[in-house]
Amino acid sequence: MASLSVYRGILKRTVPKALFRLLWAEDEKAFLQAWGSFLAVLCERGFSENLMECISQTALFDENAFSLAAAAGETEFPPSLMAAVEHDLKVILDISALTPEDLLRGCPFEAVRGMQLPGWQTGEPMEALRGPIDGCISRMAAYYRANGCGMYARYRAFIWRDGAIQPVAYPDKTRLQDLKGYDVPRREAIENTLAFLEGLPANNCLMYGDRGTGKSSTVKALLNEFYPKGLRVIEMPKESLMDFPKLVDQIAAVPMKFIIFIDDLSFSNQDDTYAALKAVLQGGLAAQPDNALIYATSNRRHLVRETFSDREGDELHRNDTIQESLSLADRFGLAINFSLPDKQQYLEIVRLLAVQRGLEEHMEELERGAEMWAIARGGRSPRCAQQFIAGAESRIRRGIPVLDP
Repeated sequence: MASLSVYRGILKRTVPKALFRLLWAEDEKAFLQAWGSFLAVLCERGFSENLMECISQTALFDENAFSLAAAAGETEFPPSLMAAVEHDLKVILDISALTPEDLLRGCPFEAVRGMQLPGWQTGEPMEALRGPIDGCISRMAAYYRANGCGMYARYRAFIWRDGAIQPVAYPDKTRLQDLKGYDVPRREAIENTLAFLEGLPANNCLMYGDRGTGKSSTVKALLNEFYPKGLRVIEMPKESLMDFPKLVDQIAAVPMKFIIFIDDLSFSNQDDTYAALKAVLQGGLAAQPDNALIYATSNRRHLVRETFSDREGDELHRNDTIQESLSLADRFGLAINFSLPDKQQYLEIVRLLAVQRGLEEHMEELERGAEMWAIARGGRSPRCAQQFIAGAESRIRRGIPVLDP
């Protein structure tokens, strides 16, 4: 393992690092401690029955000179690089095939060899690393070209935090088929996203409108629908917009397509991030890369909070200032409106959700209950419909009437 070069990054991963410490233990105590630590992290990650899959997975997701080049679409590589890749993959396969018995037999500490220590199973490597090594290299390159490399191959959702892109291990699972109603505005977002993924002209997108109408859920559903096509989403908090140049520097050379997602966007007149986003959308020195679009959601069409006092004062060209404040929204090439549904649209959403959950036989009761639920909460919305159906389904499955007698 010490000779790894191209794939040396896997030694920073928890399981390979623990195995490395075990192999290089200097005395009996260190060996036994390393054995316990290695088995503990293997169990924590659910790979106590398949060490080979665990180790080969770290290689598949590693970001290195070979994986980056292959992900960028290159098919010809320097001979020295390919020789190093072949050597590293052989080492990875060899060390991941080590059994507990192998390690105890080869252990230099005589007192340890006769011990009955808990062990693991080697299992099978990932599909890409099965068979002759030449085929493994070809399959690894094909995987990188299709899925990218590093954390962008392993994860689909990310968040900008503390000046870095950090993966989201458990992203929202909302799918497009889970979202009912709003077919026309949602189709605009889908078509724009597909154009982006196909390398065609596409626009930054502002989804605006009333709360609870599915704006943020649409972005999450687009990710879950299209991540197999290379789509990734990075959520960027509004207060971090000044960091946009840092973010684009980190993704500009990555061969994936990114939506930079800004949720619940609005500004006050004295908000410094207003100018930052305006520069991002048009005219800033830190250009928006070709592999990224900005999707923002807001309850405000013009993004800026306006008051009557904004229209007063002694400024000579006050109207120019007002128009400048409202110009940010115009810099989104695509603006999609999500407004509250009327009664019939709301009940149609309820019916569609009920059918999806297999509650058709209770439809009349559900429709009456849904309207009462909306009135009690001060308005109809898709979110309100989903919350009602979730509660109603729970009552029905437990044999309790949807409507209290």
